[in-house]
Amino acid sequence: MVLSNNDGCIISRSAEAKAMGLKMAAPYYQVREYVDRGDLHVFSSNYALYGDLSARVMEVLELISPQVEVYSIDEAFLNLQGLEALCELDQFGMEVKEKVFDWVGLPVCVGIAPTKTLAKLANYAAKRYSDSGGVVNLTKTGWCERLLKISPIEEVWGVGRKSALKLRAEGINTAADLAMSDVETIGNRYSVVLARTILELRGIGCIGFEQEPAAKQQVLCSRTFSSRITELRPLQEAIREYAFRAAEKLRQEERLTSQISVYIRTNPNAQSEPRYRNVASCALPTPTNDSRFLMKQAVALLNTIYRSGYRYMKAGVVFSHLQPSDSYQSDLFAPDLQSTKTNKLMKTLDSINQRFNGAVMFAGQGMEQTWAMQRNFLSPRYTSSWQELPRVR
Repeated sequence: MVLSNNDGCIISRSAEAKAMGLKMAAPYYQVREYVDRGDLHVFSSNYALYGDLSARVMEVLELISPQVEVYSIDEAFLNLQGLEALCELDQFGMEVKEKVFDWVGLPVCVGIAPTKTLAKLANYAAKRYSDSGGVVNLTKTGWCERLLKISPIEEVWGVGRKSALKLRAEGINTAADLAMSDVETIGNRYSVVLARTILELRGIGCIGFEQEPAAKQQVLCSRTFSSRITELRPLQEAIREYAFRAAEKLRQEERLTSQISVYIRTNPNAQSEPRYRNVASCALPTPTNDSRFLMKQAVALLNTIYRSGYRYMKAGVVFSHLQPSDSYQSDLFAPDLQSTKTNKLMKTLDSINQRFNGAVMFAGQGMEQTWAMQRNFLSPRYTSSWQELPRVR
């Protein structure tokens, strides 16, 4: 299983861990006895490894399919329109599965269907039923109807936990029940989204294919501290660190921010100690992604909301009002924060850190960072760190 930030609770489980009865979001200390006995392997979140492997999988998919929509870090939609005239779709699905495994080393499942909602349901079946071989094709005669009848309503994409409880109370227990429901009635009682889901289950495409991901509206970097912070200086270090990481994301996505927000809070569930939370925001004179300026502004905002006498649990930095870095409106009466010299400096900084795994930082980010996220079960970054490459003897 994989743990959340600071090794707090369970956020991902293998099939074997699920069979042991381990629940999502359960605190780690509740399952520590399984780890001590050797019955369970536990890992801290390893974002560098996940991100790199995800990029490799998507690259393979883009070589196989003419159109790929990256839906999440571990999911993508492929547009197979017209492909059935060139090859068998089952064969294509197996080819996708085999190439990803051969080239990246990760097992995947493939669901093929006329709509995105049905494709998600087919993927669920490919994972659940081992006889499928990891590929389920709902374009074959009779397959879609059979799967809808045996799929619980909770497995339908777009049906949330609360909606599922209400639907079951009305006798809608399976995907087939939902597909046969009246669209207008469901739309009025629930939402347009659920009404659209019914049409998707009937094979009528309502969710378009997007090759380019939608532009982000904001960039956030936020963490829960490994231990409570009671002084201003370590809190300033954390805010600088988060602003630095968020600025890196901005530059990776070739975006600029013109508004910055900083928030801090104590434990909201603490009963025996005072609670406090606050946020401060400001507009920037001109858009920028300069780490130096953004860190300075973030700390200035922190100083306005910091209060002594509290045990701070979490803090974060949010950049909003984003715009492309190659086309932005400057201010005639304000200094341009995106000078040629600044762009070259930030580009050099990112290049060094990408090559040498974050070798360059600002002193204000803290040298020890005792507040940093706790990851005692971190797996090696096999694919993104020279020092952590696997060794074969």
